[in-house]
Amino acid sequence: MKQHEWFEPGVALRTQLYIDGFWCAGEGGQRLPVVNPSTEATIAQVEAGNAADVDCAARAAARAFRTWKKTTGAQRATLLRAIARGVSDRRDHLAVLQSLNNGKPLDEARIDVGDVIATFDYYADLAEQLDEIGESAVSIPGDAYRATIRREPAGVVALIVPWNFPMVTTAWKLAPALAAGCTVVLKPSEVTPLPELELAAIVADAGVPGGVVNVVTGTGTEVGAPLAAHPLIAKVSFTGSTAVGAQVMKTAADTIKGVSLELGGKSSIIVFADADLDLATDLVAGGAFFNAGQMCSATSRVLVERPIADALATRLADRVTRTVVGDPFKAGVQMGPLANRAQYERVQRYIARGKDDGARFVIEGEAPAGPGYFVKPTMFVDIPTESPLWREEVFGPVLCLRSFDSEDEAIGAANDTEFGLVATVVTRDAGRGRRVAAGLDAGVVWLNAPQAIFPQTSWGGYKRSSIGRELGPFGLAAFQEIKQVLMPAGASGAPECVRGA
Repeated sequence: MKQHEWFEPGVALRTQLYIDGFWCAGEGGQRLPVVNPSTEATIAQVEAGNAADVDCAARAAARAFRTWKKTTGAQRATLLRAIARGVSDRRDHLAVLQSLNNGKPLDEARIDVGDVIATFDYYADLAEQLDEIGESAVSIPGDAYRATIRREPAGVVALIVPWNFPMVTTAWKLAPALAAGCTVVLKPSEVTPLPELELAAIVADAGVPGGVVNVVTGTGTEVGAPLAAHPLIAKVSFTGSTAVGAQVMKTAADTIKGVSLELGGKSSIIVFADADLDLATDLVAGGAFFNAGQMCSATSRVLVERPIADALATRLADRVTRTVVGDPFKAGVQMGPLANRAQYERVQRYIARGKDDGARFVIEGEAPAGPGYFVKPTMFVDIPTESPLWREEVFGPVLCLRSFDSEDEAIGAANDTEFGLVATVVTRDAGRGRRVAAGLDAGVVWLNAPQAIFPQTSWGGYKRSSIGRELGPFGLAAFQEIKQVLMPAGASGAPECVRGA
């Protein structure tokens, strides 16, 4: 089916920058191609912003902040719910746009759109609560003074988001930032800008005032770096690779701005001998192959207790060879292409390296020969633990299986990584499940469950995976400053000045 047949008649793709409530061209006059990863065809050209555009957007956000920060939580909640309804009204269009730009199967794209709606609705609820808890009394010794704590918006914030979950990672940042009373400059990935630009149009239609949300498309060098360095930006919230996150942190340090980082992972799923093998097979396959393995939460390291290692390997080999890879719009397709050529070539290099590193055996599925960035789902069994395939984030449909003999060995092997984002444990023994979860260095642990994520909980990890947390009340707090106000308890006269330490 041709590209245009997926869209409603007369609907054009958004390709311009959105600054101060207006759609506009970039200052540099350059444009970036946007590619359909299933066909490698260029589907649009978007504006390539630069430092001048970043400056314009940051100044617009700073002007808007003077008024926006004074709005009530209830007022912001009304707009957040309007955004959620706008996304719901365009649900089918947005899902198609996700699949077209990112390559994920349409059913997965629909899950993403539902997540966006739920996130905006959740933070609308929290925004309303701010009117009651925005200032709270604190109990202090003695009766000469009274103290309160105020929660205030951090200011103008930069949101830099990746290409693996368009709109989802944006919603996780944008909804709490707006709920807190911040104004925003958003930089989408240059790989998948189309869903984010459509979300910006929904934000505008919802009645969010000009300058409160600004979107500047472009590369990390031309847009991301100037955002992290801009003196009007009070906070940077970044999701992406660990290497780029480190650069964002270094740049932000020059102006002492706040930083939240959601970075890489190299996570394990631990399967004990008492596990339900059908459930284990489903959880391993989902953790490795959902979104073509392009997840920081991919549980690509499979640790299985030795008595069932061969049985699970057999089931997984069958699952790998039967996984249907292809056009994300075709019925029955379970895995689409990788999102861009650079990632396709990177994953192919990892697979080739893994084959040279001495695995006991390798199982590969099938994938279209091209065009498109299709990669065969691949499983390595007993690959050496020093192999980059075992230790480094691949970000593709590749899993590695190794066996263990004891609970302590499994925990040690899972924790033997510089990352600490997520983990999964599969066992019928509830006590063991809780013990292992407590022993894992991970921010999220699923027990006998798929990688379900709810906006009411938390997202983030230990070690080099994260700084800070998203979702839940933690996501809102990430965009707030805390102010203490101390005053005499009496109505008249102030006691003698007492200085703090």
